[in-house]
Amino acid sequence: MANVMEVYQLLPKTNCKECGYPTCMAFAVALLGKEKIIEDCPPLIENPKYEKKLEKLRELLAPLMSADATETGMIIHTDKCYGCGNCVVACPVNVANDPKGTALGFGPKSGRAILMVEDGVIKCVNVEECRRFGPEKILCSACIVTCPSRAIEFV
Repeated sequence: MANVMEVYQLLPKTNCKECGYPTCMAFAVALLGKEKIIEDCPPLIENPKYEKKLEKLRELLAPLMSADATETGMIIHTDKCYGCGNCVVACPVNVANDPKGTALGFGPKSGRAILMVEDGVIKCVNVEECRRFGPEKILCSACIVTCPSRAIEFV
């Protein structure tokens, strides 16, 4: 998982403001927040001297820019998941939204669950219910730490 300093180190560090942000550090934060894309930095794209940094930055941010990443940055590797459901019952939002189903280990019965086992693998539904979504993001990791196959990650 990329952090802001790793991204910043690969930017031109000119603070040119061409991206719309006052500093390259602010642009790095915007990249990680998916508010901006790499191509929004003209010096990085246009100046050949940054070619190697651009290549490394694209590689570093590839998981985040992936179509598999949800709005919260969650990626579920279905090839690793075997549907144990640990993440479903560990999710505090699932439990809060469905105390009689999820909290007792029966799986979510309400329509507000974030994670559900479908066809033997985890699916992310209702991503907007996740604590990592919205303006007041909480860096919850309950689903990650309970996954024995490391099928869930946040980027």
